[in-house]
Amino acid sequence: MIQLEDEHFMREALKEAEKAHEAKEVPIGAVVVSNNRIIARAHNQVERLQDATAHAEMLALTAAFNHVGGKYLPTCTLYVTLEPCCMCAGAAYWAQLGRLVFGAHDPNRGYSTAGNQLLHPRTEVSKAVLGEEGARRITHFFQSLRS
Repeated sequence: MIQLEDEHFMREALKEAEKAHEAKEVPIGAVVVSNNRIIARAHNQVERLQDATAHAEMLALTAAFNHVGGKYLPTCTLYVTLEPCCMCAGAAYWAQLGRLVFGAHDPNRGYSTAGNQLLHPRTEVSKAVLGEEGARRITHFFQSLRS
């Protein structure tokens, strides 16, 4: 179920994606929300940190754990501009994330390519929130690399 504030928070994730693009990273952004308030935000930093695990979701989840002072996020929502990969979905599973909202589908590397059981059974999922905008940014990014 898409809630009214989903577009608002996805726009915040898109701002993070823009920061990634400016840093010449794959333009993916994420925010974690608790009680209608952003408690963590991040964007891809794989190139900057030379760390293949420095995905926006992983960095945002780590910041959220630090904010709440614990390892579980059952009352939190993760907004991310692209469908999480299997690694990020696994991290969300272990975090017992309450809700996941993503923008664009990732038919090549998204967690759903491996089946939807990578998320915690209690995690609610909303898909395709401002997905066209997120997909457009990624397509543009990779087209600019090729030219």
